[in-house]
Amino acid sequence: MAASAKSFLADAGYGEQELDANSALMELDKGLRSGKLGEQCEAVVRFPRLFQKYPFPILINSAFLKLADVFRVGNNFLRLCVLKVTQQSEKHLEKILNVDEFVKRIFSVIHSNDPVARAITLRMLGSMASIIPERKNAHHSIRQSLDSHDNVEVEAAIFAAANFSAQSKDFAAGICNKISEMIQGLATPVDLKLKLIPILQHMHHDASLASSSRQLLQQLVTSYPSTKMVIVTLHTFTLLAASSLVDIPKQVQLLLQYLKNDPRKAVKRLAIQDLKLLANKTPHTWSRENIQALCESALHTPYDSLKLGMLSVLSTLSGTIAIKQYFSSAPGTAATTARSFDLVKLAQECCYHNNRGIAAHGVRILTNISASCQEKDLLPLEQDAVFGLESLLVLCSQDDSPGAQATLKITLTCMVKLVKCRPHLSQSVVESLLTQLHSAQDAARILMCHCLAAIAMQLPVLADGMLGDLMDLYKVIGRAATDKKQELLVSLATVIFVSSQKALSPEIKTVIKQQLENTSNGWTAYRIARQASRMGNHDMARELYQSLLTQVASEHFYFWLNSLKEFSHAEQCLTGLQEDNYSSALSCIAEALKSYHKGIASLTAASTPLNPLSFQCGFVKLRIDLLQAFSQLICTCNSLKTSPPPAIATTIAMTSGNDLQRCGRISNQMKLSMEEFRNLATRYGDLYQSSFDADSATLRNVELQQQSCLLISHAIEALILDPESASFQEYSSNGTAHVESEYERRMMSVFNHVLEEVESLNRKYAPVSYLHTACLCSAVIALLKVPLSFQRYFFQKLQSTSIKLALSPSPRNPAEPIAVQNNQQLALKVEGVVQHGSKPGLFRKIQSVCLNVSSVLQSKSGQDYKIPIDNMTNEMEQRVEPHNDYFSTQFLLNFVILGTHNITVESSVIDSNGIVWKTGPKTTIFVKSLEDPYSQQVRLQQQQGQPPSQQQQQRTAYSRF
Repeated sequence: MAASAKSFLADAGYGEQELDANSALMELDKGLRSGKLGEQCEAVVRFPRLFQKYPFPILINSAFLKLADVFRVGNNFLRLCVLKVTQQSEKHLEKILNVDEFVKRIFSVIHSNDPVARAITLRMLGSMASIIPERKNAHHSIRQSLDSHDNVEVEAAIFAAANFSAQSKDFAAGICNKISEMIQGLATPVDLKLKLIPILQHMHHDASLASSSRQLLQQLVTSYPSTKMVIVTLHTFTLLAASSLVDIPKQVQLLLQYLKNDPRKAVKRLAIQDLKLLANKTPHTWSRENIQALCESALHTPYDSLKLGMLSVLSTLSGTIAIKQYFSSAPGTAATTARSFDLVKLAQECCYHNNRGIAAHGVRILTNISASCQEKDLLPLEQDAVFGLESLLVLCSQDDSPGAQATLKITLTCMVKLVKCRPHLSQSVVESLLTQLHSAQDAARILMCHCLAAIAMQLPVLADGMLGDLMDLYKVIGRAATDKKQELLVSLATVIFVSSQKALSPEIKTVIKQQLENTSNGWTAYRIARQASRMGNHDMARELYQSLLTQVASEHFYFWLNSLKEFSHAEQCLTGLQEDNYSSALSCIAEALKSYHKGIASLTAASTPLNPLSFQCGFVKLRIDLLQAFSQLICTCNSLKTSPPPAIATTIAMTSGNDLQRCGRISNQMKLSMEEFRNLATRYGDLYQSSFDADSATLRNVELQQQSCLLISHAIEALILDPESASFQEYSSNGTAHVESEYERRMMSVFNHVLEEVESLNRKYAPVSYLHTACLCSAVIALLKVPLSFQRYFFQKLQSTSIKLALSPSPRNPAEPIAVQNNQQLALKVEGVVQHGSKPGLFRKIQSVCLNVSSVLQSKSGQDYKIPIDNMTNEMEQRVEPHNDYFSTQFLLNFVILGTHNITVESSVIDSNGIVWKTGPKTTIFVKSLEDPYSQQVRLQQQQGQPPSQQQQQRTAYSRF
């Protein structure tokens, strides 16, 4: 019922017109005042949508006060609707400014003679517990209602008691004895006891309270051995332990005891479910004995369903620190050491079990053991894991039921993990995948392609061997235009692009294009082109984008595809670069720049106010400037030949004391070039900082572009400008252990090669020789020969985060200034709301918001006064942590100088790792600083030559008294 109510509330007001906040509230208020019950209810259920759209306190406060009025005077059905709205809008409750007034209106209903009205009020109070945790009148009403003779009211009181216990330490301590009396009292019916027991899970505010609650639960679990009672008590026990932390080891032992000794299946199931919860929350508290006991239970149980549950707990533990504790050599007899491998015995037994789920957990445990215990000699275990994975692969790839697909996903994840930590097993894993690919179902083939792509990314050595099989499969996919077939075309093309690490051969391109002409729709072709752009196969991508240009419905899409076609063409021009031919390099770069300029014009035309494509435009503009900087550097290097130093260069060098002046104009040009590359690196850093929602691969790509700029500027400095002070320590290679893509691998190898060349020429043939300029030109060409990868964020935004700011006071008209007297301070209140897309916190989460307020004097009015420089501007910064996606703070600003001041408020975001992201937005308001009346009067009198009389001065100052 709750779910249906929620969806009903969510869908209400689907087609309403766009209105501003006040008009929308007035519209709903009209509905609330209607005499018809239906219209009143409709108005009430539209409020959550209003809160979502205008999530600022001023509106939410008014709206909740109106709802409280409806609750006070309406009937029970209206009250129920208000309760549902309050529960659905829980995160907006703390924005209510007049909490006292709101509670007063709600609370008046608690004195009603109608027990249902009292029950709804109690539930309403319970839902508001987060904003009124310490209200004594609410506490008192809940205690009273627990003694009511009406069942509905008692249940509502239990709901409210649970919510208040979670929020208030005082309430929890006070109600604990009352709850324990009711649970132990003979007069309380069993079904009520079952509802009362879960309140004890909130008694974790201090150690003594938690301890007394545990004792009570311990008594209950022994005094009431009925199945329902044991299940509820044990689960409450677990939740209490998980919150208070200190009792988790005892709780694990208790649950294992019940799992082993209690004959009831329902109790065993609950014990397994709670053990899984504790395994996820605190795996480090599991001792070796705990895991051993769980293994023994799993080995001896005759029921598959229970075995599956126990294995799922063990597979969760096997991916954590607990597995290392289990295998660490234990002091004791040889028998203990031998038995410590019960886990391995269990996993080997289960690998070939006829239940797919059990087999999947078995191989997962073996994989995790092989991955985490690498110091041990586990060769037979690795082989078992591989054989188990292969048998599961054969079993699940023939079956397209959802259960088989879920098991297949686990299997393939284990394969990737095993290959990553044990590369010597990769050959057999890849062979089994390729063999199975031909006979598998389409749904399974898609997943297997993803797995092959992941393995090929990690181990490029294996990629070439895959191509033949993949091409054979691509030819025979079939002509059916089903969704699965289209998905399979994309997945297979991705693996082919990953596998053919250099350029695609003409045969591969022909096969892909033929298949696309036969079976695909435009969307599939676009997705394949997108993957080609990500993998650096720009010639293939250009042809596909070209073929799609005439198949789109809007001009924005046309311009978007046209820009992608031009970018691919530009990058394709750069593949023709040759090592020592610098003049052809310049013409290639010029050709690429021509296409890039066409592309950026098209990209700008593709942007809309709702989708401004800011990252894409920023990335491409930087690429254009980088190519121009590379071109300029090659010209500068050539100028050593084309424009040799003048005859007096040596004299100039001797008088200036700078040996570099002997080389003529190249010295100044190199300085400019180095500054240009440093500037580009800074701009790449800014682009990185503004991309809070980007995935890690895109950010790594931007970082690599930034590093290439820093590398060239360092090379110019080390070879030409300042060879003496150049250091190579900070640039030394960190190894390529964490390389995640072919593009990154190739860029890192170029970086290392260039650094070696620069280091070998450093401090030789001073000041500048042709060897130095040739080294710089070769570095530029080597960097450009690595095909650029357009990563996911260029095409697709998986996470969306934006901040909306509201300033008060704010003028009615944005261009109008706010008037402030110069002897007063302006209290500027900044409120903000964090808005998320469909997947909040997918890559990173907001920890706090950094607000920066600055003011600049725009125009002076009146005389110039001698004012200290500190009073000229305001520069302030504050960090606030958003709660329920809302934050607010205040700044006190001085405006001593008369005139118009421009105030800018800029927000940036700090993620959970402490990294600052410049996400914006930036908001501006104007303030007009006016002279205060008394000073104005004094000044006017001075101008007229009248010294102000003492009496007049006094009267002005004290006139209001």
